[in-house]
Amino acid sequence: MPLILGTNSIKDTGYNVANSLRFNDGSSDHLSRSISSTSNRRTYTISTWFKRGSMGANQKVITAGSAGTEVGIQFFSGTNDDALEIYQYSSSAYQFRLDTSALLRDSSAWYHLVVAIDTTQGTDTNRVKIYLNGSQITSFSTATYPSQNLDTLFNNSGSTNYIGFLGSHSAYFDGYMAETVLVDGQQLDATSFGEFDEDSPTIWKPKDVSGLTFGTNGFYLDYEDSSALGNDAAGSNNFTVNNLTAVDQSTDTCTLNYATMNPLDVHPGGTYTFTDGNLTVEQNISRGTLSTFGLSSGKWYAEAKFISTSGSDCIIGVVGINTTANEDPGIQATGYMYNQDGTKKNNNSSSSYGNSYTTGDIVGIALDLDNNKIYFSKNGTFQNSGDPTSGSSGTGSAFTLTDPASTPTGFYFFAHADELSTNKVSWNYGSAPYTISSGNSDGNGYGNFEYSVPSGYYALNTKNLAEYG
Repeated sequence: MPLILGTNSIKDTGYNVANSLRFNDGSSDHLSRSISSTSNRRTYTISTWFKRGSMGANQKVITAGSAGTEVGIQFFSGTNDDALEIYQYSSSAYQFRLDTSALLRDSSAWYHLVVAIDTTQGTDTNRVKIYLNGSQITSFSTATYPSQNLDTLFNNSGSTNYIGFLGSHSAYFDGYMAETVLVDGQQLDATSFGEFDEDSPTIWKPKDVSGLTFGTNGFYLDYEDSSALGNDAAGSNNFTVNNLTAVDQSTDTCTLNYATMNPLDVHPGGTYTFTDGNLTVEQNISRGTLSTFGLSSGKWYAEAKFISTSGSDCIIGVVGINTTANEDPGIQATGYMYNQDGTKKNNNSSSSYGNSYTTGDIVGIALDLDNNKIYFSKNGTFQNSGDPTSGSSGTGSAFTLTDPASTPTGFYFFAHADELSTNKVSWNYGSAPYTISSGNSDGNGYGNFEYSVPSGYYALNTKNLAEYG
């Protein structure tokens, strides 16, 4: 699945979003705020950018109320898994419900959603307007609009607003959110929050929303304060943080999209658990797990932290073939791997290379596709006296790679697998899912790595891809 890019710009957009918040459904991550005074229950607008993690289950995005007496935005689980649903449910019935016909299943993409409510409108279809990536959605598998002048549960005294959850319900959101906004008292369209790029008119990008009037219960969550992730940047409607910490603040955003591992490209014969915004993968099969972005040129750096294993058979590296139709990347002619026992493996052949690694160790990968070389480090030391800056001479490189154009996909993907047992690996393409003790960026100032990035190598994000990929 080559070079998957999200809906965000891959260049400097003029307005850059610094941070997102990474939610893990397995650890019950969410934000909450009790509403103390009633305001506009009939007219308001909700906007957020999001990038999905796990799929195929009911997930609450932004809600108010509690299970059975609720209003909000969720990913639907049922006949149309991964459809968006905008709804209010109370007294065992829906007051309104709109389920999108489109299914949102691209885990590499940043999406922008606007839900604009005004139940005072005379025409029912004007009472709920939904915009995705700048365009209004008009196709629904289910469409029941609210009655005129319906009072919703948003902005209602005694109710609770949630981000990524609903009270007394276990349907937690999994993935990333950025620029989460509620405008109290106005029904706005998508152009209040984003715009199409002048030079690339299919690219929808965010705008600075700080100048909007947010109203009594409105808020603007920019997720920029790591010590107060629920801080309202527009006022004092702060949210309480539940099970989220500073490590969940990410620089993977709608203006700087980073690679993750790809839950859509896995072998059907294995068991995989993706967490930490698809950066941590636990698996029990030799078929590899691949990065979302494929590479055909340039110099790239990533780190993989070895979290746990039940054996000694983990392999980490790159491969030029998809996982869904194929096996262990170490047996592939275009698979170039560093084995846990210290050997290296390509085309099902292993040979002596470097030191073994184990739980807690970090393997660095320097991929030079300008010279078709690859280098591996263990805890900051490149093995075999490798010098990633040596260019065409490839001093100490682990392998000389087949040119990307001659691989089955035309791209190389970062990958890991386990040949016999279960392993758990956390990947860092520049926004780590674990605490970094030192902090190192690439030459463009992108990324937060444990060890120094070799000169001329870059973190795997869309802006670097636009320049070097």
